[in-house]
Amino acid sequence: MTRIHILGAGTPTPTATRFGSSFVVEIGNDQIMVDCGPATTHKLVKSGLWPTKIDYVFFTHHHFDHDVDFPCFLLTRWDQSIGKENILQIFGPKLTEEFTEGIIGENGLFKHDLIARMNFSGSKQVYVNRGGTLPRKPPLISAKNIGEGKIFSTKNWSVTAATAVHAQPYLDSLAYRIDGPDGSMVFTGDTEPCKSVENLAKNADIMLCMCWDEQTEIEKNHENRGQCGTLDAAKLAQASNVKKLALVHVGPNLSKDSENKKAIKEIKKVYDGEVIFSNELMKIDL
Repeated sequence: MTRIHILGAGTPTPTATRFGSSFVVEIGNDQIMVDCGPATTHKLVKSGLWPTKIDYVFFTHHHFDHDVDFPCFLLTRWDQSIGKENILQIFGPKLTEEFTEGIIGENGLFKHDLIARMNFSGSKQVYVNRGGTLPRKPPLISAKNIGEGKIFSTKNWSVTAATAVHAQPYLDSLAYRIDGPDGSMVFTGDTEPCKSVENLAKNADIMLCMCWDEQTEIEKNHENRGQCGTLDAAKLAQASNVKKLALVHVGPNLSKDSENKKAIKEIKKVYDGEVIFSNELMKIDL
């Protein structure tokens, strides 16, 4: 079974029900995280998942609403380990290696925390009681800056990346396609409609597309550069021939019941597949 967990379904604007972007895909025994926005680690646990079971992280880009909880996730995954977990493999556009190194590298911002927990007698005892064997070692990770193309594969699934048009030239942005035994899923990240993402998503079973606001609002406010509104998402999904469209990265206005119900009706005039309005902690089975 393949399952998508919606951890973060919002934007940089915090609301009571959504904040930032993050997703976890379960394919068999593998758990794959896409982005790690605000409070991801907490929402991960609320979803019934556990940090030490996540072995892969893919970043779409490095705006804070997509990566700010990564220090918390990294440290929690290591702190809760028994030293026998798989190496955490991290992929993303330029700055991913630097970001990871800056958190837990030799001169990382949290090196003091690692040193204390590896050497303080009380911390070592907790580690042993959990099932670990001394000496306690620093985190085992592999971080890699990537671009377009085939990124990674196992015997059960593969990941392909394409450029997403968002905040260039200031930040590189990627969309990802994961192909597995139960089908294919596309995470657009933040993007405006573009051929690169359309081609990546061709005939996918589901596309999780950022959708900042209702189309007339996003255009009236001149906020459609680098991101999608409702009809942008609908047209992209229709052109890609995806079976399902899940709206994510939803802004405060579109989150209102009156607005999202109206928006879905408009989307269905353009896109003839299934439309899912995502909420945090939602689970979608492929």
